[in-house]
Amino acid sequence: MQLGEIYAKGQRALEEKELAWLLGAVETGFVLEHDRRVLDSYTFKPRYIDAPQPDTAVQVLGVELATPLIMSAVTMPIHKIMEGGMMAMASGLKEAGSMLWCGTPVPPNLAELCALGLPVVANAKPFQDRSRIFEMIEGFQKAGVTWIGLEIDAAEGTKIGDKPNVSGCAPLSLAELREIRREVDCPLIIKGVLSAEDAAKAGEAEADGIVVSNHGGHTLDYLPHALQVLDEIRAVARDRLAIVADGGVRRGSDALKCLAMGADLVGMVRPLLWGLAAEGGEGVRTVVSALNEELRRIMGLLGAANPRELNRGMLIPEP
Repeated sequence: MQLGEIYAKGQRALEEKELAWLLGAVETGFVLEHDRRVLDSYTFKPRYIDAPQPDTAVQVLGVELATPLIMSAVTMPIHKIMEGGMMAMASGLKEAGSMLWCGTPVPPNLAELCALGLPVVANAKPFQDRSRIFEMIEGFQKAGVTWIGLEIDAAEGTKIGDKPNVSGCAPLSLAELREIRREVDCPLIIKGVLSAEDAAKAGEAEADGIVVSNHGGHTLDYLPHALQVLDEIRAVARDRLAIVADGGVRRGSDALKCLAMGADLVGMVRPLLWGLAAEGGEGVRTVVSALNEELRRIMGLLGAANPRELNRGMLIPEP
């Protein structure tokens, strides 16, 4: 089954289960439409002569992956798509050489997911009751996660359309980030960074990485896409912070643009949910593998032997 066919089958399956609304965006829906416009505003500058045979493998914060394409943080829709959905998602990602990133609510079988042998990240929201954050971190570490993510952008909760989705959150201070850092024994990733200022504070808090993300359009309307802010964030992060970028990634070409602008890894959610809804774990593996093959093919025709050789000079911005 081709990638477009899997997407279409997965979308139909979600509509039949009345789950499609979960993939909407806050209020006006601007963010999702804007993501596509920004991604489409860059074209490629190819180098065909002496094109290399690329390798998509990456190593980030001690994790080796066959692809820079990973799962962005999500949990809620997965168990509604199919029974044992998170395990099927993890199995598909493992076969594709990728990484699982759990959102909230935390999967009750987190330790079992970690035991599968693929890298697993667990995410905490900035709950107003700060003790919940520390309880979650303790549970994550007991389960054996690879990294821990902390969402700073859910400080006012999340919404889909006009419907509140997560509540009971409050903004975190730099002092609190430092306190959390002291309790985390593995790499700590600050998720939802969209400014150089927040990237700098993540560095001050001694985080190991950041996710440059507009949270799939579920936090604030009229947010930028990662590509619009990666230049200023990369200038601050330099080699201090690993950078994950996401937002509207549907094809390998979308992922390549994020990598060329300075991301180390590229996250996605909707394509993986469509793959899961269409063909279970095998659909997830097929989606990641197909996107990675698209990425590999384009890398070679742009003259990059590996993701590290991608750079913004390979992109032509539309006037």
